[in-house]
Amino acid sequence: MNQEAVVALSVIGIVAILCQWFAWWIKLPAIVFLLIAGIVLGPLTGWLNPEALFGDLLFPMVSLAVAVILFEGSLTLKFEDIRGLQRVVRNILTVGVLITWSLIAVATHLLLDFSWGLSILFGAIMVVTGPTVIVPMLRTVRPNAKISNILRWEGIVIDPLGAILAVLVFEVLLSIQLQGHVSIGHTLYMFGKTIAVGVVIGAVAGYLFGIVLRRHWLPEYLHNVSTLALVFGTFAISNEISEESGLLTVTILGIWLANMKNVSVENILDFKEDLSILLISGLFILLAARLNFASFEQLGMGAVLLFLFIQFIARPVKVFLSTIGSDLSWQEKTMISWIGPRGIVAAAVTALFALRLQDIGMENAELLVPLAFAIIIGTVLVQGSTAKFIAKRLGVAEPEDSGFLIVGANLVARTVAKALNENGFRTRLTDGSWTNVKAARMSGLDTYYGNAVSEHADRHLDLIGLGQVLALTPQSELNALAGMRYKAEFGSNQVYFLSTEKEKDKERNEAKSRKAISHDSHTLFGNEITYAKLASLISRGAKIKQTKLTENFSFEDYLQQHGRRVTPLFAFNPRKRLRFFTAAESPSPETGWTVVSLVQDDSDPAQTEGPTNENGNLDENRLPS
Repeated sequence: MNQEAVVALSVIGIVAILCQWFAWWIKLPAIVFLLIAGIVLGPLTGWLNPEALFGDLLFPMVSLAVAVILFEGSLTLKFEDIRGLQRVVRNILTVGVLITWSLIAVATHLLLDFSWGLSILFGAIMVVTGPTVIVPMLRTVRPNAKISNILRWEGIVIDPLGAILAVLVFEVLLSIQLQGHVSIGHTLYMFGKTIAVGVVIGAVAGYLFGIVLRRHWLPEYLHNVSTLALVFGTFAISNEISEESGLLTVTILGIWLANMKNVSVENILDFKEDLSILLISGLFILLAARLNFASFEQLGMGAVLLFLFIQFIARPVKVFLSTIGSDLSWQEKTMISWIGPRGIVAAAVTALFALRLQDIGMENAELLVPLAFAIIIGTVLVQGSTAKFIAKRLGVAEPEDSGFLIVGANLVARTVAKALNENGFRTRLTDGSWTNVKAARMSGLDTYYGNAVSEHADRHLDLIGLGQVLALTPQSELNALAGMRYKAEFGSNQVYFLSTEKEKDKERNEAKSRKAISHDSHTLFGNEITYAKLASLISRGAKIKQTKLTENFSFEDYLQQHGRRVTPLFAFNPRKRLRFFTAAESPSPETGWTVVSLVQDDSDPAQTEGPTNENGNLDENRLPS
């Protein structure tokens, strides 16, 4: 039996990673494939039986997994970001939640003949729209920035909110089921006790742990595991004092740490990402494996009708009422109305409460999980397969090649970004150097502070509206990694990089870097134009200049006029179709095209020289960054 358990756990882990990889490859939410895998391993083949595998540990595992999910969501909530959101977001998270909750509860009661208590609980759970599902969908759909921001923040904030609502409803149901009636005094007492325990323990634990992190009383290698232990510990203590207050506790704990001054939680978030890939993915497979096809048959057409009601009535009513008086167009409101997938939080919280309600003998409690999965399947599949088409039809999708992700915020990257911005092309610069990012922001450039190939970037770097990558750092390895990372996102033909080698005898290494990215990638401005050379030219006063070609002044005339003083960067036609000058292929600008180049000053005698070291070679350490 022990060996069977080891095999089962190993298979779950391997299948979970394969599902995550396949979802990343085809750019669809991973829960679709995790769900399919769980159904195949569970009800279809009968190979995986979670109850037999874990026994009494199944419920504690689900509880702790939900705690981790809610802590992760709350750890990304910063008050300064929430205060900066549009009024429509606040409405969606307040009035909109109440509208969705009420409509789904009524529909569940009428369509499935659930009791009012069970219907209200299900309505509370179904207000959530998980960011783990929405973020991959947004990257595929590419709606405009306004829609993207609204959906992203709604998904992050609403997860813990929905769970808290479910906890409160569950307390009432528990009181009714065990005592046969609802005592107003007892309900108020339990409500107050749950809130007080959750807030006090979460806030105190968050403050104390924040002090520990701020004053470096804990070695860095213990930060991640200590945080996980703290989440588990506070969750258990809170539940021991007041049942189901643990979910609120870990939510408050995360919010407190996220907003505490001079406390860095980035490494903790990265660790959470690694943990969630295995733990949460495995959990979703286990939850799907518990499904019973007979329960779906028992739900019948009621589940289908409920999904249609949520998709076509509840969600649009919520969005349109919450956006009254906003500057959103009807197309943008319609797009927001269409995207509201349910994810792993809905599945996990439903399983958590269904197990408890089944233990106390509540009628139809066993139908909560299949009903939740029916809604999850419907929203993810329908929205995921149609959202991109609808966004294009409504005219709210960003053109795929309208913007540029620039890896690096150094002097060269800032110069190229300004040239693109001045001609109407959107850019976003990324850099792990705060000095570079600060200089870019002071120049009015859009930036992301962080490594472009990090897990933090995968989670926080907004790629909406960006369709091409320019790797412009002096580190060839980073340029190569960026190329490999983003060619899957944008396509190999949309990845460009800048040569960085200082000496001719390193051309072989440069060729290896290019090959590592893709044989279709492009070396910007030619093999001879390195980062060092561009930085040297700019530091000596070379300026970005643009020239529009006419019938009397061709591109050949342009090159002849400037000679060796000009380094062509890119050109675009009257319809704003842009082409870069590259080592493999250069555009042939015609009449009406605009050529943008880096042009040296006439008085600069050393056209290719820069600061040198004691050996007479170009000293890149003395170049500006």
